[in-house]
Amino acid sequence: MRPPRPLICASLLLGLLAGSGCARRNFFQPDARLTTEPLPAGTETVRATPGRHYQRGVLHRMLFGAHYRRVWATPVTVPVFNLQTAEKTGLKPGKIGGGFQTTSMTLLGPNDREFALRTLDKDPYKTLPKVMQKTFLLTWVRDVTSAGMPYAAFVVPPLAEAAGVRHSTPELFYIRPDENGLGEASERFRGKMVMLEEKLEGEEVPAPNGRKYEIQETEDILEELYAKPTGAIAQRPFARARLLDLWLGDWDRHEGQWTWEHRNNGQLYVAIPKDRDQVFFRFDDGILPWIGSRFVKKFRTFKPRYENIEGYTRNARFLDERALNQVTRQQMQAEARSLQQQLSDSVIAQALRRLPPEVYALEGPRLASALRARREKLPAAADTYYRILAKEVLVPGTDEAERFVVERQSDTATVVSVYALADDDKPEEGRLRYRRVFHPSETERVVLHGLGGKDLFEVRGKVRRSPRIDVYGGPHEDTLKDSSRVAGLGKKTRFYDTKRNNVFEPGAETKDARSRGVASYAFDRDGSGR
Repeated sequence: MRPPRPLICASLLLGLLAGSGCARRNFFQPDARLTTEPLPAGTETVRATPGRHYQRGVLHRMLFGAHYRRVWATPVTVPVFNLQTAEKTGLKPGKIGGGFQTTSMTLLGPNDREFALRTLDKDPYKTLPKVMQKTFLLTWVRDVTSAGMPYAAFVVPPLAEAAGVRHSTPELFYIRPDENGLGEASERFRGKMVMLEEKLEGEEVPAPNGRKYEIQETEDILEELYAKPTGAIAQRPFARARLLDLWLGDWDRHEGQWTWEHRNNGQLYVAIPKDRDQVFFRFDDGILPWIGSRFVKKFRTFKPRYENIEGYTRNARFLDERALNQVTRQQMQAEARSLQQQLSDSVIAQALRRLPPEVYALEGPRLASALRARREKLPAAADTYYRILAKEVLVPGTDEAERFVVERQSDTATVVSVYALADDDKPEEGRLRYRRVFHPSETERVVLHGLGGKDLFEVRGKVRRSPRIDVYGGPHEDTLKDSSRVAGLGKKTRFYDTKRNNVFEPGAETKDARSRGVASYAFDRDGSGR
């Protein structure tokens, strides 16, 4: 229900007044245990909370949201992780990691396997400019951590397993307050609740089928993808993984949240999701967060209905454009309906029982009901997601020569094909590496990037309706031949390249967008240009 306008105004005023103060000192709990007494040697379990500091009063909850504060402050029984445990499993301290919020480190296991040790709680102070790190804004941003479900990552493995999506399986531990076995990182982890999970990265990582695969980061596979036309992303498995994200309400799926398994002798890249921090996110249950969610669409609350598909998928837009540019509407629907069958009530119940019993009592039934409701609506959500992706489609080439063929076949179908050209290939030959039929009712614009190599772009066909085709040549000599014709106003083919060293054969539909500089055909290969 929308809060009354006077209440909104009063809340904003209170928020601004609070924001003029200083950051709250000693924000975090000193120890996850409920006591500060020394922990006897050999203790196997403790009673602990991931974040008692998120427990706040009625006014605070009304203004800033109840979120998952009860879950963060509820004591649960946790196994103790210590140096002896690490030695028994062959784990040794590795490098210290962590992004802007999470404290983490790598633990080295036998056979070159690596494991990540990460705190459940976060400290997002690095996300703020230095001038704001001593203001109340830091306290506010830290408090937003309570919108995340601290145990959500433990629920995901059975769901991913049922969906056929590769996954790791995290375990929950407490780090002793006198721990010294983690090297330089020991002090950072003492007294905290953590998760331990295998890092699916490296050259010889075992898979469930018993085989071993090389696994790389996103930036590495994109570099290979655009260098030569020999590799490809497995798009339908990626679509399935992204629909699983959507179902779970996991909105933070940027390119750093994936690794990629090499198959078919390294020619096929299969996505592996990681870092499930935002699953079951609950944000807009306070006045100020509700207002904020109207402006920041990605902060979507996990509910029985899908709130905003564009918001859920915004952080993954860069990767989605590159990894889903060949998936059709029918294929997306097929994946959604398959997931409906595989994510059964029993699978959902089994997954939620991985929550600590005390937490399941608080949240289990509500989460189960929401998951079942979202499962029933998944095909409709998938169709909305597809239409967002289909509105503008990116089709990149590689640094070797390609032939791009655009055939405006009818008022309802425009076919784009990309052929890899070997040095001895004739222009009409080549190996087909991409083909998709575009419909004007779904797609407004198709963007072709030749990248490196001497690329040939051919556009032909006479129709009344067609998506706009934007052609970006690249740094080498490229050729555009446009013999197409589309009835109506406006040019439907645009050529972006340099004025010199290109073969330009325009037609009635061609807009000359060439320029003197090379910026006209710039292409963001790894996300650094955003």
